[in-house]
Amino acid sequence: MKPKILIIDDEKSIRLLLSSFLGSEKIGYEVVSMEDGVKALEELETNLPDLIICDVQMPNMDGYTFVQKVRERVHTKNTPVVMLSGVENSKERVKCYKLGAQDFLVKPFNPEELHEIIKKNLNPIHYNIKW
Repeated sequence: MKPKILIIDDEKSIRLLLSSFLGSEKIGYEVVSMEDGVKALEELETNLPDLIICDVQMPNMDGYTFVQKVRERVHTKNTPVVMLSGVENSKERVKCYKLGAQDFLVKPFNPEELHEIIKKNLNPIHYNIKW
């Protein structure tokens, strides 16, 4: 069974890029994408992903509020969350970590780096196997 990744970003181009890359035959994840945090929280009621990738700056509900709500829910509190941001700012990164995000990438990002971050969060031991 393929791991499922939920992508939340208000930029359609980012959603398409991530869906295409992560859902490709070579990478092989099942990908679901949403345009905002409100819709994503509704999706999480019935469809739990193995990992969430979420933009920080979005309308309706920003990424900070989204990750906070994910951590408050019993059934999603342990789901890994990777935050994306167009702003490279240590303060923003630290805020995401304090709210419960596992990782943080700045846009534009290297898809290969994102893939390594996903693997690290889905299978933390996989690095030991290669060493």
